[in-house]
Amino acid sequence: MPQRTEDPFSGRTPTSHERMTGLPWDASYHEGPAPWDFGGPQPAFVRAAGRFTGTVLDAGCGSGENALHLASRGLRVLGVDVAETALRAAREKAAHRGLDAEFVTADALHLERLHRRFDTVVDCGLFHAFDAEERVQYVKSLEAVAEGTLYILCFSDEGENTGPHPVKREALTAPFGEGWRVKSIEKERVRTRFHDENGAPAWFATIEREPSDE
Repeated sequence: MPQRTEDPFSGRTPTSHERMTGLPWDASYHEGPAPWDFGGPQPAFVRAAGRFTGTVLDAGCGSGENALHLASRGLRVLGVDVAETALRAAREKAAHRGLDAEFVTADALHLERLHRRFDTVVDCGLFHAFDAEERVQYVKSLEAVAEGTLYILCFSDEGENTGPHPVKREALTAPFGEGWRVKSIEKERVRTRFHDENGAPAWFATIEREPSDE
């Protein structure tokens, strides 16, 4: 009788990145920190944190460094991810640091299942991991939870020593149509464990949710 094995994608449809690697996102955390987990919040989010208001959703929060930084500033933060190993680490960090941040399992392509709304949504390194079709689905998912401003930090295709899945400027704006306003796209840097302290070329996008006519 064949041995039963656990579904590595926990019933989800694997993302393009997972199909490419043949591994679920959780595997990135099995042998030490993930490539993007350099041990602190992204400097870009630290600098921009003063802009964030109200309730905050960290989509694809990983081990929680960005969410925990925002919680330390007094913001009410929910971090979501599909990687259970990362979420356990995030909860342990929150408890150790005495910070009130919530971390739950959720698929960023189905955020409507949260049944919650947020004034601010932050995305650090999630958008660039999706292919073009998934990005359209992701934006639809964001529409179910975002009431204010979305901030995206993703790898850019402009500059040297780019990260994996670099994004063209026009590819960043393409999924955001009716109901969104791209306020600004600034050149930034993303810290990783495989770049020096200057990081990799990045975009930092500020995208506002337009009020509904309903």
